[in-house]
Amino acid sequence: MARLRGRGIVVTLVVVVLVVAVGLTAVWALQRQLIYFPDASDVPPASEVLPGARDITLETTDGLELGAWYLPADAKRDTGMAVLMAPGNGGNRAGRVDLARRLGDRGLSVLLVDYRGYGGNPGTPSEEGLEADADAAVRALVELGHPLDRTIFFGESLGTGVVAGLQQRHRPAGIVLRSPFTSLADVGRHHYPWLPVRTMLRDRFPVLDPIAASDVPVTVIYGDRDGVVPTELSARVADAAPSLIDRVVLEGADHNDAVMFGPRVAGAVERLAATVG
Repeated sequence: MARLRGRGIVVTLVVVVLVVAVGLTAVWALQRQLIYFPDASDVPPASEVLPGARDITLETTDGLELGAWYLPADAKRDTGMAVLMAPGNGGNRAGRVDLARRLGDRGLSVLLVDYRGYGGNPGTPSEEGLEADADAAVRALVELGHPLDRTIFFGESLGTGVVAGLQQRHRPAGIVLRSPFTSLADVGRHHYPWLPVRTMLRDRFPVLDPIAASDVPVTVIYGDRDGVVPTELSARVADAAPSLIDRVVLEGADHNDAVMFGPRVAGAVERLAATVG
């Protein structure tokens, strides 16, 4: 009887291990579906939703052609500065129109980017792919007459990981990080504490380490009620930035509240541009 009972325990343990292994394998295989939430639908022509803007095409080194919108600055207030907007992991560029308009009204030209797989663009998002997309955006801005020393990199949420890496390859005039995290693994551990996130994660998007090693002027913006990126992670990025120009904490703001795309955010970008321009 004892032998049978022991054999039953072993069988149970084997079954549990197999179930866990299958579950972890499924999570590993599907993890990018837990990171990227693209709205892949086609977007309208830029001029229909953003007066004065025009459609442009970004050409990546791996052969993709990506749609983007370019909005020249308001002619009467043109500062000669440009903003490369690297969005978060959801939606598409049509959802960032209001912020782009606010920046244009403040004399800043804006390149509103969609990554591969977003906004009708071909391809599938990954960390390596988004790096190539951001590099293509830099090349497009230069061709449009905006040198790096007159350009601000603006990263929103996942886009903070994109621009943190981008500024290591192409030094801008300044960086704005809206709702930054220390690394994607730290966000994953917060939301999935029972998973070995650091071991499993394929796309890393470090932010704290690249920013801590950079002397590029930085503005950090975050809400103090963020349910997606824990507020303490954003605060740690700001604390670590050697050239922190401004820290803007939006009281009562969650990750995607309207205030996170509103005039206070646009004003913070304007102040940084005035400081470094």
